[in-house]
Amino acid sequence: MYHTYMSPGAVLVTGALGNVGGAVTSRLLASGTPTKAVDLDPAAVAARYPQAQAARFDFTDPSTWSVFDGIRVMFLMRPPALSNIRRDMVPALEAARAAGVEHVVLLSLQGAERNRVVPHAKIEAWLRGSGLAWTFVRPSFFMENLSGTHVSDIRDRDCLMVPAGTGSTSFVAADDVAEVAVAALLAPTAHHNAAWTPTGPQALTYAQVCTVLTDVLGRPIRYGRPGALRYLLHATRTLHMPLPMALVTVAIYSAARLGKADGVTDDVLAVTGHEPQRLEEWAQQHRQVWA
Repeated sequence: MYHTYMSPGAVLVTGALGNVGGAVTSRLLASGTPTKAVDLDPAAVAARYPQAQAARFDFTDPSTWSVFDGIRVMFLMRPPALSNIRRDMVPALEAARAAGVEHVVLLSLQGAERNRVVPHAKIEAWLRGSGLAWTFVRPSFFMENLSGTHVSDIRDRDCLMVPAGTGSTSFVAADDVAEVAVAALLAPTAHHNAAWTPTGPQALTYAQVCTVLTDVLGRPIRYGRPGALRYLLHATRTLHMPLPMALVTVAIYSAARLGKADGVTDDVLAVTGHEPQRLEEWAQQHRQVWA
């Protein structure tokens, strides 16, 4: 159940074509909230969300920053390709503040407050000192990365290649994360300068993830368990991941390897009133992507 947003005007959603941004957009529209949904391809946004106000937005292109006009509350997602936050994102955020944005709901990362290497930590630090109100949504590792970034490994190679060692991760569904974010977007005062860490209900090793996938798909899926260097080579050469993005993922998986990604919270329940999805349930719903 959402509280009604206390001020008229549209809510801005960046990254509207992403897993979480898309789910946020859908939920805002379903609630009847005027929504300005922006991404690099406005035609794709308009086709997917005809009820939204679609526009092109690029953090590195000042000619697109007019999307901030008339906006008081925004959902902020870092594009995976942008890792130099001060150069590539802060100027746009300064423009948002100057245009009248008052509250930013940031899609951050579990443990960002302790892991200064990841770009999310730099965005959090900027927001803390910006004078803007903020809400940090720090999800654990997305289940959707299994159906997105790693889909070809699982589908074509029956293997999951991540450098997480034997560490456990409290996987969470993007839709649960989006529901937490939307709660903050619709009632920003209630989530003023709050940090939520939505996780799934359990922490699993990647070997256990492969067991779940094996059961769901009816064929053996193995855990490759590469080291950081081998993973970097695989990510850039086989998965065609840009090097900056690959380096960020190494940092994220390193946190899991070191036992820093296994924390389970009740934040989804606390904010939304329902339990988060389990991996088994989510994998059954998405099994066709690995067929």
